[in-house]
Amino acid sequence: MLPQQDKERRSESISIRLSKMKTAPIGVSACLLGFNCKYNGKNNLNLEVINFIKGKEVVPFCPEELGGLQTPRIPSEITQNGKVINQVGQDVTNNFTQGAFKALEILKTNNCESVILKDGSPSCGYTFIYDGTFSNVKIPGEGITCKYLKNNGIKIIDFIET
Repeated sequence: MLPQQDKERRSESISIRLSKMKTAPIGVSACLLGFNCKYNGKNNLNLEVINFIKGKEVVPFCPEELGGLQTPRIPSEITQNGKVINQVGQDVTNNFTQGAFKALEILKTNNCESVILKDGSPSCGYTFIYDGTFSNVKIPGEGITCKYLKNNGIKIIDFIET
């Protein structure tokens, strides 16, 4: 075989191997996929997210359920001191922390490098959360799971919800 033909053959082989490589799965807040895991027993189905993930491997997860909270459940918000308190005053910080740990474990097990999260959630908020007063006031901030995932190298896909 001539040297030029050998180079072309190797190049072709590399191209074929690269085209067969899989992209990493994407973790997605389960509520965005239509799972009824939201605090009120409903979901946040987002058709734009569904369209974005078409043809991709997806790993759905709900950190609040992973942390042992029931669905439906009492709404919770992050207070100024960083604790997560539900609307009747119970401290559920441990549930949210455990949910974040378990979410990361699931994502790492499935080789996820990035996630799409539900903004505003005390778990998954990535640009805003509620201020902890249950008065529907949004403030800049991140949820418990979002912070933990970012600190452990998971990329948050900034997905503008309409």
